Amino acid sequence: MNRLRAIEVFVTIVDQGSFAAAADALGMSRNMASRHLADLEAHLGARLLTRTTRSHSLTSTGAVYLERARNVLAQLDEADRIAGLHTLTPQGRLALSAPMSFGVHHVAPYLGRYTASNPKVTVDMSLNDRTVDLVEEGFDVAIRITGKLADSNLIARRIADVQVILCASPGYIASHGSPDTPSAISDHRCLGYTFGHEGDVWSLNDGNGTVEQVRISPAVLANSGDAIEELAIAGGGLALQPDFIVSRDIAAGKLVRVLPQWSGGVLGVYAMYASRLYEPLKVRSFVDWIAELYRPKPPWIVDFEPK
Repeated sequence: MNRLRAIEVFVTIVDQGSFAAAADALGMSRNMASRHLADLEAHLGARLLTRTTRSHSLTSTGAVYLERARNVLAQLDEADRIAGLHTLTPQGRLALSAPMSFGVHHVAPYLGRYTASNPKVTVDMSLNDRTVDLVEEGFDVAIRITGKLADSNLIARRIADVQVILCASPGYIASHGSPDTPSAISDHRCLGYTFGHEGDVWSLNDGNGTVEQVRISPAVLANSGDAIEELAIAGGGLALQPDFIVSRDIAAGKLVRVLPQWSGGVLGVYAMYASRLYEPLKVRSFVDWIAELYRPKPPWIVDFEPK
């Protein structure tokens, strides 16, 4: 038995005044309307309507049940209305995960634009460089920066690219010199990123298909790209960092590129979310917005001459 349908039939019979009128209103046969009512009464173990050949009337049980049934249908209509609003207007809490440095410098400064355009959405941003589990941890969207996506059931939309740059401070270069080949990097003080996929091996390529693997012994390890940036500026050693952290420092002369013809490659910036099926409008609107934010040139790109 379709219980909700049977309740709807019962209320409509009372409102329309007859089985025939109710059947017409609901787009079903009179026999089907009678069957729904009979099934509902059998389920309840009580008669709701007293029938005669020409009319029907509510039993005392039916009168009490009618009031509750109207409330059930009204609440269902309200739930449908609210769900419909969520498909028309972005609203609700948007749980967002982003890497620490990227989130601080290249998401947070612009979030006011998104919330101004979507005043019914509250963004709850969590910054962490580890890879979060969207489903288990309850995130709607996660920003990930990687050279290779892990296999998963998540939807991944590439929203920007970042280049990984080898750099150091002018003071470090003045004191220790600059490596003239990738293999010479291992003779220098290096600053390692705890969450880096490269570990103690830096992979450099020249853009023409040549790749050099360089094993390093980090002088300092840090779990923050911003901390490594400050260490590098202070002369702590060579850093292999994404351009969204160091490009402005290079443009300002605080850092200089080392082996500028080589780089750590290009990584993708992805917006990750669970599924396109019944995708909440808040998720769709945010992903579209942040993808547009980084077009045609991401805000971290600063033109500078390689040194």
